[in-house]
Amino acid sequence: MEASSPISVQQTLEDSQPEPSPKPSPFKKGFVTSLMEAATLRTPSFKEDTYFASHLKSSEKKALQELKERLVASNGPDSMWGIPLLGGDERADVILLKFLRARDFRVPDSLQMLLKCLSWRKDFEADNILEEDLGFKELEGVVAYMHGYDKEGHPLCYNAYGMFKDKDMYERIFGDDEKLKKFLRWRVQVLERGIKLLHFKPGGINSIIQVTDLKDMPKRELRVASNHILSLFQDNYPEMVARKIFINVPWYFSVLYSMFSPFLTQRTKSKFVISKEGNVAETLYKFIRPEDVPVQYGGLSRPSDLQNGPPKPASEFTVKGGEKVNIQIEGIEAGATITWDIVVGGWDLEYNAEFVPNAEGSYTIAVEKPRKIATTEEAMHNSFTPKEAGKMVLSVDNSASRKRKGKCG
Repeated sequence: MEASSPISVQQTLEDSQPEPSPKPSPFKKGFVTSLMEAATLRTPSFKEDTYFASHLKSSEKKALQELKERLVASNGPDSMWGIPLLGGDERADVILLKFLRARDFRVPDSLQMLLKCLSWRKDFEADNILEEDLGFKELEGVVAYMHGYDKEGHPLCYNAYGMFKDKDMYERIFGDDEKLKKFLRWRVQVLERGIKLLHFKPGGINSIIQVTDLKDMPKRELRVASNHILSLFQDNYPEMVARKIFINVPWYFSVLYSMFSPFLTQRTKSKFVISKEGNVAETLYKFIRPEDVPVQYGGLSRPSDLQNGPPKPASEFTVKGGEKVNIQIEGIEAGATITWDIVVGGWDLEYNAEFVPNAEGSYTIAVEKPRKIATTEEAMHNSFTPKEAGKMVLSVDNSASRKRKGKCG
């Protein structure tokens, strides 16, 4: 018999509240720091579309109908992602509305974009790309990969290009035009995996979330590849991304942003969430449950976990400065192995675990001695098999800090 308990401390606990302490005196923040924090914590102004016909303005309904009529007259390909674009399928309306929104409901421009995309998909053989073995096993799960879902059910696509700071690796992948084309094909393949998870239905999940890790990214070397990817995705996958979360953002992000900015629409920029180095887990937890965040980013999810079905929900708590919280797992039977994972976000915390037997006179067993868990540390995996029935008590201590909140998972 085995019990498993992932834990992520995020919600405020009222039990064992410490005595209120005087408010700490305010401290000054640098101008750049203030801007970065505001960008990290602010919910983007972008609001995802529902695609319900009843939510469309009359002018938008008219544009949708006109686009359909012009598409019929064009005699071009009439399906995308296996969905017929003509014939009244509500899934088709979702696709057509994506192209219309990408061009501010200008029908001629939307039609031109749609026809170019259909032509590109045919020439690129995008419909068959998921079946190809492009030979990038070393990049799978590292550079670009689908992993889990956010709190609203959007598929998550992670991107990290830090491994290309190695010159040999860079040359092996981007050394010439043919290699670059092959990489771009693989990157499209990853995106198509995410597209396959979408509903294409009004009120459904119709876009993905992109998380881009800028740590160690060799921005100069990847300029050409990055521009190709941006252009390719904006031209052929309009409105497929609900939010773009940038993590481990370095001080030179403003330079990087200015390089990308000319290729981005204002609508795209409104989807950005910026997280500087050190705030990764705290930022991701705002949008993604800890059990869905990869361990390397302060979460509880390992690649092997996805093979065993949906992850078990984690318990989330917030531990305020000056607090010590005890988390109890009761009803543990003798001989039953209990396993749990714990991860910290926000600030470093002290942690220890004890097993308390039910029988009077039995001694409490120290399962994990007091130790500090850093926010940069991957999730700790623990297990214990007691010889008698009792309960596990996990103690999370933030009493050393009166200013900062610790989040633990």
